[in-house]
Amino acid sequence: MRAAGPVLAALTALALAVPTAPSTAGADPGTTTPDKRPHQRGPQTSDRVPGTIAPYVPRALRTDPVISNEVTWQVVPGVTYRQWDQLDARGPIRAYLLTIDPGTPGLTTDYASSKRVSTTETVRDMIARDRAIAGINGDFYDIGDTGAALGLGVDLQRGLVHGRKFGWNRAFYLRKGVPEIGTLAVRAKLVQEPWMRIKHLNSPTVFDGEIGAYDYRWGPTAGYRVVDGQHEDVREVVIRKNVVVSNERTLSAGEKIRGTVLVGRGAGAHALGVLKPGDRARITWQVRHRPDVAISGNKVLLLRGVRRVVDDRELHPRTAIGIDHESGRVLMLVVDGRQSFSRGYTMVELANLMQSLGADDALNLDGGGSSTLLSYGPDGVVGVRNSPSDGFERRVANGLEITYRP
Repeated sequence: MRAAGPVLAALTALALAVPTAPSTAGADPGTTTPDKRPHQRGPQTSDRVPGTIAPYVPRALRTDPVISNEVTWQVVPGVTYRQWDQLDARGPIRAYLLTIDPGTPGLTTDYASSKRVSTTETVRDMIARDRAIAGINGDFYDIGDTGAALGLGVDLQRGLVHGRKFGWNRAFYLRKGVPEIGTLAVRAKLVQEPWMRIKHLNSPTVFDGEIGAYDYRWGPTAGYRVVDGQHEDVREVVIRKNVVVSNERTLSAGEKIRGTVLVGRGAGAHALGVLKPGDRARITWQVRHRPDVAISGNKVLLLRGVRRVVDDRELHPRTAIGIDHESGRVLMLVVDGRQSFSRGYTMVELANLMQSLGADDALNLDGGGSSTLLSYGPDGVVGVRNSPSDGFERRVANGLEITYRP
C-alpha cells in the first residue's frame, strides 16, 4: 500500500470509467442461493441483497491501492483503532480496523448478544450491558423470521448458547486465551437413549429428519416457525429436571420454556415418540475443542496464510476477523459498501486485505447492512465508527465485544 499521491486523480477517473454491471441471479452459483440448511451454499449477507458485480480490471492496470485520510488512536492498552480511505482501479473503499492483543492484562474478548437467542439488538445495545469499549457484529442470522443466529455461540459466562452439529460451524474461538479459527461441531445426546442424536441447540430451523433442543435462552417457544411451517410429522417433548413431562404431536408457540423442549421433524419426530411422560431423560452437550468463547461465520478467508475463497465478483459491506499467529493479535475489520465513497469488497479482496494486515487465519462474518464496528473515541465515548449501509444501526443476532478492567 502507498500513501496518496499524484496518481490519485488518474485512479479515480479509471474507476469511474469502468462500468459496474448489476448482479444477476445465478451469476455466481457459490454465492447467490439463500438457505439456512447445512451442506448448501448460502448468501454472502443475511439481508440477501444482491451484490453489485465488481468491474473487470486487466492485470496490467492493477496497481497498489492509494491510502489517504488515515486516522489511528489507542482505544485502551492492547487495543488500537485505525481508519483509512483506499483507492484502486475498481474504486474507493473505507476501512476500519481494531487490533487487539488478547494477552493484555484486564482485556477480555467475549461473545455478545441479547438475553434471548431469538431477539435481535444493535451491537451498541449488546456491548453496553457489559460496558465494553469496542465491538463488531457477528454471525449470519435468520433475518426474515426468528432472528436467531445460524451457527455457534459460546459465551464466557453462559457457556454454549446455541449451535448445531453440522453445517454452519466454522468459527473464531478463544481457548485459554489463545485465538483460533476452525470448525467447531456441537455434539449432544440423550443419555438414556444414546442412539437418539440431537443436532440443534436454539437454532432457527430444525431440519427434516432431525431433533432440536430449546431452553430458556431461546425465549418463548416458536411453534411451527422452526420447522418451516410443517404441521405433519412433528413432535414436541418437554423435559424438566431430567424427567419427561409431556410428549405432543403439536408444537407450542409463545410459551415460556421451563427446562428443555425437544422438537422433532419427520424421522426425528418418530424417534421422540419413544419418550413417555415420567421417563428419565438427561441431555449432555459438548463443543469440539471446548472453547471459552466462540462465534461462527460462513467462509474461512485465510487458513495458515493461504487464501481459501475464490469469489472476486460480488461487492458488499464486509466484516471479518483474523489472527496474526506470530504476534498473537486479533484483527477485527469492517469495510463499508453500497455507498458512493466505499464500493464494498469481494471475498477475494477481503482475504487479500486481511493478509496484507498480517492475518494468517481469517473468517468472514455477516456483512451488508449488518456490518458494524464500535469503539471508544479520543473523547472517551463509545460510538459507531463505520457507516452502516442501511443508514442506521441494524439489529443483529450477536457480535464480539472487548472489555477492559484495568
